[in-house]
Amino acid sequence: MSRNLLFFFSCLFLTALNAQTQKQNIVPDKKVTVITTADSTKFRLTETATLQLSLRGQPLETEPCIFIDSARQFQTFIGIGGALTDAAAETFFKLSPKQQDAFLEAYFDKEKGIGYTLARTNMNSCDFSSDMYTSTDENDKDLKTFNINHDLKFKVPFIKRAFETAKGKLKLFISPWSPPAWMKDNKNMLHGGKLLPEWYSSWANYYIRFIMAYQMNGIPVWGLSVQNEPMATQTWESCIYTAEEERDFIKNYLGPALWKNNLRDKKLIAWDHNRDLIYQRASVLLSDKESSKYIWGIGFHWYESWTGAAIPENIKRVAEAFPDKQLLLTEACNYPFSWETIDQWQWGENYGSSMISDFNNGACAWTDWNILLDETGGPNHVNNFCFAPVHADTRSDQLHFMNSYYYIGHFSRYIRPGARRIACSSSRAQLLATGFKNQDGSLAIIVMNPGKTKVVYHLYIGNQAAETIGLPHSIVTFLVD
Repeated sequence: MSRNLLFFFSCLFLTALNAQTQKQNIVPDKKVTVITTADSTKFRLTETATLQLSLRGQPLETEPCIFIDSARQFQTFIGIGGALTDAAAETFFKLSPKQQDAFLEAYFDKEKGIGYTLARTNMNSCDFSSDMYTSTDENDKDLKTFNINHDLKFKVPFIKRAFETAKGKLKLFISPWSPPAWMKDNKNMLHGGKLLPEWYSSWANYYIRFIMAYQMNGIPVWGLSVQNEPMATQTWESCIYTAEEERDFIKNYLGPALWKNNLRDKKLIAWDHNRDLIYQRASVLLSDKESSKYIWGIGFHWYESWTGAAIPENIKRVAEAFPDKQLLLTEACNYPFSWETIDQWQWGENYGSSMISDFNNGACAWTDWNILLDETGGPNHVNNFCFAPVHADTRSDQLHFMNSYYYIGHFSRYIRPGARRIACSSSRAQLLATGFKNQDGSLAIIVMNPGKTKVVYHLYIGNQAAETIGLPHSIVTFLVD
């Protein structure tokens, strides 16, 4: 055989061998569906690609990568949702029946919408009510006049519609902004003030009556928080508790009242305020065995971030110190409202970056503020207008979906209750990422690129990888069946 002919057959053999090796490296049952939302595109929770994983070794130091290790599992995911306030309910009933159905489907249908499974509502009025109200007459120590007549007009029917659309798969918790004025030292539901000690028992029983009234009207209550923002003196409904005062109210009044009335299964959430002071509050409440036994978890808000003082790792500090307690964000929103800025991309990115950070630091759930507001950012009886992921223009009977709706949907639609967070590591600061393993074994990996330029990177799942592109100002969910 001539030397040239031998060389030809050698090349042919090596080419075939290389092709066979590449074929063997491909993992045929490991396809990844890519769902994208991106600025300056039409992509909104849009399936944009399918990736094929293949075996891949050590990445280069210069390569941006996301690394997933599904064998390393952390907290159990409970859900994502929003607040079913008076403002949301009143706005909802100004819509036509067709738009009402479209709105409910968009939030609570897990196939056609983003599949909310968590909800919050106010006990007594809050800033996002059209008026101030309570459920009792003045000085009614024994709560003989207690009723939820105000809620029956808009809020209860609205919540029941949400439950129906979610097919009952909705966890609702309640939060008070203020006790009745006559229970407080400033005799006012607004401007802070404190609950007077002589009304502690009546106020604890107030929660019981409220929960039972809702349940008698066909609305199961999953949990409750002690007080919305207990360190904020607001122009709207508010009430102040120091850490020690909240601890003593829980262990001496609210906790015993729940257990005495066969409501010990209700998840009691303490703090319900910003991340900045969360460790001090949690330490006081949970270091006391008597108060700790009643507390299911610690709730937090994101509003310290407007001062530039956001410390997201405070969540992790609480998780490390008190691993038997749950952590969940109980309120977040963008503000102040302006229709002219409603489509700015920053609003969605605020949600995406916060949700990734909170979940990576140990949060088990995430609850947005109002799920629906009107074209003014209300109604609101103290002119404290803000954004919601969906706004209704009640003048034209139209729904406007902000990009924040789609950012939230990248989590709520694909991470289902019972999922476990898994190890997820980014090799570049411009790529924010978290990941979960659902109970059916599927993986949901969320990667966000808040930068102005695209990033080409590899998604590694164990020793298998695929190349992909993070578009500028985008968020992507990778689904691995």
